[in-house]
Amino acid sequence: MSETPVESLPPAARPITRAVLEIDEYASGLGWDQPARLFALVDTAALLKNEPGLARQLGLEPGTADQLTPIEQDEVPKGTPLDSFLGTIAWPDAVAGCALVVERLILPPTAEGRMPEGVSEKELTAWVARHPERQEVRMTVAVLRDGSRETALRLREKDAPREVLTGPDLVPGLAEALLTTFA
Repeated sequence: MSETPVESLPPAARPITRAVLEIDEYASGLGWDQPARLFALVDTAALLKNEPGLARQLGLEPGTADQLTPIEQDEVPKGTPLDSFLGTIAWPDAVAGCALVVERLILPPTAEGRMPEGVSEKELTAWVARHPERQEVRMTVAVLRDGSRETALRLREKDAPREVLTGPDLVPGLAEALLTTFA
């Protein structure tokens, strides 16, 4: 039996996509208005081999060896800008990738032309929060050391598993920032 290259697999069959959807489901179970959450993504086969006790504790079985196991890290410090926090991270070699879950307010492209100019970031954030077209979104962005990336987006107003959008380029800036943690 020949192996199928990862690039030709349907998206849900990619280990990184399965990991992102697993993390999104976990975050969904916690509800909205949660702090940012950081996860290490570890090769499940390596975890089963090198850390059998931890693998049992996580409920991993040998049949799941072609997957990535998300392991939640310590809480992201409140009040620390995300880019500053990400700049402090260095992953050990055993970590294949990482994922971050954040909630944000977004506006449709039509509202961007009406954004106030010359205001502070705090004032702009307040303006977005008051905007009638704002939407709350939960973004789960994952990257691997090899540059692979995946994102799951969930709108608060369409908070259902079938409404989650996935794709590798939905939040490119955050994916790039996560990739720098492996530099």
